[in-house]
Amino acid sequence: MDFKHKSVLLDETIEGLGIKPNGIYVDGTLGGGGHAYEVCSKLGENGRFIGIDQDDAAIKAAGERLKEFKDKVTIVRDNYSNMKQVLHNLSIDKVDGIVLDLGVSSYQLDTADRGFSYMSDAPLDMRMDQRQELTAKDIVNQYSEMQLYYIIKDFGEDKFAKNIAKHIVRARELKEIETTGELSEIIKAAIPMKQRLTGGHPAKKTFQAIRIELNKELEVLKNSLDDMIEILNNEGRICVITFHSLEDRIVKNIFRKNENPCTCPSDFPVCICGKQSKGKVITRKPILPSELEIEENKRSKSSKLRVFERIG
Repeated sequence: MDFKHKSVLLDETIEGLGIKPNGIYVDGTLGGGGHAYEVCSKLGENGRFIGIDQDDAAIKAAGERLKEFKDKVTIVRDNYSNMKQVLHNLSIDKVDGIVLDLGVSSYQLDTADRGFSYMSDAPLDMRMDQRQELTAKDIVNQYSEMQLYYIIKDFGEDKFAKNIAKHIVRARELKEIETTGELSEIIKAAIPMKQRLTGGHPAKKTFQAIRIELNKELEVLKNSLDDMIEILNNEGRICVITFHSLEDRIVKNIFRKNENPCTCPSDFPVCICGKQSKGKVITRKPILPSELEIEENKRSKSSKLRVFERIG
């Protein structure tokens, strides 16, 4: 299957980056290269682009898409959490812009045997990096009922988390849960009929929760943003696209903290903690997709873009 992924908030992201023709830009979630292509097309002779992704299919697809810019492009298979080290290996200390387009790609959702989707029956996988040993099947069959409950409650924000966890444990006592179809049916049985008819697909939130846990998505995001802001040049920008409230909250809070890191009590007349601002939040409210974009690409509906500019 070809790697197909329609980049969301594309124009808004490119505008947010404020691309300098001879700058250095990094895409930490390269995917099919949609954002990357637009960045590269705006780079001059001395511009440079580094694309990072942990998915081998994305690396191959993006390499093909960006081959006309090959003299400017370096593609690395890695997790964006290692961006600082990746750049160090390339003898790069600072960059002028960073893009993160978080979450699961259309390709990953639409390729049934990757096991991300509750819409088809396939092996329970959900690994963004297929070199990783742990799979969704391991989580579903080996985590305790309490662990499953907290994952579904915290990462899926599902009010039926307790009942879903109970149903999963009960089902696996009879037989190992092996496929997305089996898991989807178990979840469906744990949710009241009225909710099933009105609340969207019953398995959506649990699948999201398991995927986030497996790939450590929130942990990686939380532990990486400060480093990324640190490696930006003066007036360099980072653009982050999120797809659910958990990601967006992390990005919003870290951007705000880097803009105003002061920890002094609010009634102090002057700051004495000595913590310096790293820059400014460009997007006081997140940028949302237009009605036209949502109409053309329904998966863009929940997307939000936030932008931070480094100063100093």
